[in-house]
Amino acid sequence: MMSCGLLNSSNKPVPLRSGSVTVLIRGFVADVGCELLYKNDEQGPVEAVFVFPVDAEAAIYAFQARLGGTCIQAQLREKKQAQELYGDALAGGQSSFLLQQERAGGDVFSSSLGNLSPGEEAALTLRYVCELPLEPDGAARYMLPAVLRPRYTPHGWDGEDITQGVPRVPQGELPYTLNLSAMLQSPHGIDRVLSNCSLTPLSYTSGNRTSAQVSLAEAPPWDRDVELLVYYAEPHKPSAVLEVGLPGAEPGSLMGDPAVMVTLLPSLPEAVLGQSPSGEFIFLLDRSGSMRCALDGRDRSIQRIDSAKETLVLLLKSLPLGCYFNIYGFGSRFESFYPQSVAYTQQTMAESLQRIQQLQADLGGTEILAPLRAIYRSPCQDRHPRQLFVFTDGEVGNTKDVITEVQRHQGSHRCFSFGIGEGASTALVKGIARAAGGSAEFITGQDRMQPKALQSLKRALQPAVTGISLCWDLPPGMEAALLGRGPEVIFPGQRCLIYAQLRGQPQPPDTAMGGVTLQYRIQDQTYKETLQFPLQPQDGDRLPVHRLAAKSLLLELEGAVDTRSERDRHQVLETSLSSGVVCSLTAYVGVGTERGQPVQGPLVRQDIPLTAFYAAPRRKNLLCSPMGRSPSVPMIQVQGPSCVSVDCAMACNFDNSSDVQVESRCLLIPLCDTHPQGFQREVQLIFPAKAARSGPRAIQKFSSGSTEHVLRKYCKLRAPPETTSQKEWAPEESPLLRLVSLQNADSSWDLDPQLAAALGVSETSARGRMPSKDMAPSIWATVLAVVWLHSRAVGQRDEWELLEAKAVGWVRGRAGPRLSECLEAANTLLGCSVGPAVFRL
Repeated sequence: MMSCGLLNSSNKPVPLRSGSVTVLIRGFVADVGCELLYKNDEQGPVEAVFVFPVDAEAAIYAFQARLGGTCIQAQLREKKQAQELYGDALAGGQSSFLLQQERAGGDVFSSSLGNLSPGEEAALTLRYVCELPLEPDGAARYMLPAVLRPRYTPHGWDGEDITQGVPRVPQGELPYTLNLSAMLQSPHGIDRVLSNCSLTPLSYTSGNRTSAQVSLAEAPPWDRDVELLVYYAEPHKPSAVLEVGLPGAEPGSLMGDPAVMVTLLPSLPEAVLGQSPSGEFIFLLDRSGSMRCALDGRDRSIQRIDSAKETLVLLLKSLPLGCYFNIYGFGSRFESFYPQSVAYTQQTMAESLQRIQQLQADLGGTEILAPLRAIYRSPCQDRHPRQLFVFTDGEVGNTKDVITEVQRHQGSHRCFSFGIGEGASTALVKGIARAAGGSAEFITGQDRMQPKALQSLKRALQPAVTGISLCWDLPPGMEAALLGRGPEVIFPGQRCLIYAQLRGQPQPPDTAMGGVTLQYRIQDQTYKETLQFPLQPQDGDRLPVHRLAAKSLLLELEGAVDTRSERDRHQVLETSLSSGVVCSLTAYVGVGTERGQPVQGPLVRQDIPLTAFYAAPRRKNLLCSPMGRSPSVPMIQVQGPSCVSVDCAMACNFDNSSDVQVESRCLLIPLCDTHPQGFQREVQLIFPAKAARSGPRAIQKFSSGSTEHVLRKYCKLRAPPETTSQKEWAPEESPLLRLVSLQNADSSWDLDPQLAAALGVSETSARGRMPSKDMAPSIWATVLAVVWLHSRAVGQRDEWELLEAKAVGWVRGRAGPRLSECLEAANTLLGCSVGPAVFRL
């Protein structure tokens, strides 16, 4: 993880005077302003480099600096030109600042503030706008990214990565504080606001509860993202927001005309919802070392890998009989349960369950491109549409290559992605889902992975929605130009966002209404969703709808065009420069011209520290002994696969297993100090390949065998000491998982001692209460299991709904008229009152 701020020449953070974030949330759109105030306590001028994460779909549209009472507004330029202007200003002793997107992924930005004079304060302010996802429980979710993990550099990738080679500091030693205040607006009323941080009481600013404000009650730690969950009175109501164009912009251009954002929530009729026995389901699971971290960052929390394993069990049990499936795990290398997808049977399901229990986060780094290519090389099953589920907590340097690979095969599959933990790459997770017509979910804080994964499986099991089209109903003299391709996939319960540019003027303007109709087909049935909206645009200078429309168009253009082509580059540049929204080819630059004299003295660059990121320890590890920073300690250059393993570049432990490879062409540099509390610190992987090639002459080269020898010479092979809390606490086995694990592939349960224990009754009682001696025990057992789910696990309905539907269908086809009798007996035995509607009686 990386936290942001300034360092002085003593490698200590420059005091961050304040971090202030103001958020205006209107429905499902957030307009955000971030101001960071710094002061240079050095004796000479500094260049401060600020790196921060941003959602890959957020539109950054303004950047400014306040220096010595003067506000300098940055201008958007082509990136190379902006960099040259910034460099020329530094050389001339002028204060200058630069904001640019790092890497092609689009979720990491850097800001450079040059020639900050001794004793001078600087306030950097940026503005961005973003869409807010709709959570399954109806909440609008705003997240302020505060965590940036170091990117993993895949083997053979020669791109640059700004997160490599940055100094690290221990967690909790960055004295940065943060203030956040939010103004909320909704014509449908605001119900409540929840957060993973302490909040002040919600204060309504209007009598009808359509506006309110809330703030953080205390400064949050910088080791987690800040989340706000806003609950509206009517979250699923369609809406349209019409916005005037930018004054002075050319009519007919993107920014000169009004723009509209239409939000529809198609409700697919229950009659067409159902599972299809066809389908190929491939689950690609991240098994890198960081998956051993706690899911919510707390000591007493289930590890990410364990939560993923539980999720795989539920997904496997929810698959329809007759489909095909396979499970892949990836790290520095990858494995699969089967050479290619196999039919879903009792045997393959049981084999897979056993292998899931044995999965560990032991495959090293995050090489996702190789397993994706292997999956795409495997033949698709005839009449079984391929559905790919990707679970990862990692971030990679070759994000664009991964997205391109998924997009290349978009016609043969859909991709559902899941970002696990704080700081998961929005560019990667959202990008691969967008590229292959799926959906993206993020699991952070105390979220449970299981309901989000099962929700995506429900989407994958729905019949394909085809023939999607839009029809606009506008007054004479007006027309709508769709921005981007428009909706290409529709899922139940998921918002459908449409951006359009409106040209012309309605007659008469005061009473005009517009409309849009979304039409689509499911199997043999045609459905329509229509929304009417007034054509009186909202006034405002921030133009969030225009910015979001431009960002949506840029994401499409940058994902589809070859930026090496002059024509394609021009199209991207024109969209970015005209809208003010940063992209990979543009950057904001500002130069202070008010200073009378140029800044004197050598300019010192101050980089941003990385907060140390720790993976949970395994049984046996190579732990670094306290050696200090003595120059006599040899450094190790690993130039290829080694039998010494490193779970991840951020982890402090060396995994002592031979099946993990060290990241290629990186330096292992001992940076071991004794922690004030006596704990031992980490050996870190911090330099990229280029640094390795230009590293100090003292670097020694070793073969694989001697690398392990040297590490063992300076490190102790022993188990890490367990704390008292680790000895006393371990995650409890889920009662739901215990019951679900016993379900057969055909969705039935067997009447045996394991089932009786899971139900909380004796086997004797279970057999003795069976309504009829000539009834198949599995029918009675399945009725008991379904009744238990509806009475004991009702709060986890989203996790068992699919497998329960399978079980109900199975038992209805076999119990016949005795089903009512079975239900009554099951309620009596378990002390429940489940109604007959559960079994559609």
